[in-house]
Amino acid sequence: MAKVGNIKLVMTEVADYVANIRRFESSDWTRYAMWIGTISSLFIGVTTFLTVGHVNGVEYPGYVWFIPLGAGMFTLALSIDDIGHRTMYKADLKKGEGHIHQMIVATAVPSVMALCLCYEHPETFKMPALGLIFLSFFYSILDEAMHWQRYMTKKFDRVEMWSHFVAILGHVIMIACWWQWYSAGYPGVEETVMHFPF
Repeated sequence: MAKVGNIKLVMTEVADYVANIRRFESSDWTRYAMWIGTISSLFIGVTTFLTVGHVNGVEYPGYVWFIPLGAGMFTLALSIDDIGHRTMYKADLKKGEGHIHQMIVATAVPSVMALCLCYEHPETFKMPALGLIFLSFFYSILDEAMHWQRYMTKKFDRVEMWSHFVAILGHVIMIACWWQWYSAGYPGVEETVMHFPF
């Protein structure tokens, strides 16, 4: 019974957290849609690419399938986390945390783009990709520290903490497996590209 009670409590906390989306102003909806749309497009793009290959008989190393899994994890987690950022913690973000978020985006998104460019230009984009990956993790650690500081001082909101953990876990899984894919010479990519008309 205690476990059932804990599950109900967690579900209630998540529902209450997500319900803050009703407090969105028009500018919040615009920023939320742009941000979640951006990270969702990565999940959809990678999943579509691998699915097209798989349907056409391309065999990928097992770790490659962790890339869309990781992307899906951080997309779902951030779609929840960002609701609190635009409502309950809007004032905190204006104090500096919002700038760190922008720095994470400015390093994490180009890191994936650089890894994609490594397919045809590995010597040119290998080190920029690596540097951007390290920087994205550095700023993620700073962001995590700010989250913990807020959690420890305000003594509430497990939803934000766990959504942030799942987002970072998903990012680590995705980018580590992507780097392994690149390091192995992108097995399966050439065969998959042949099935696209462009």
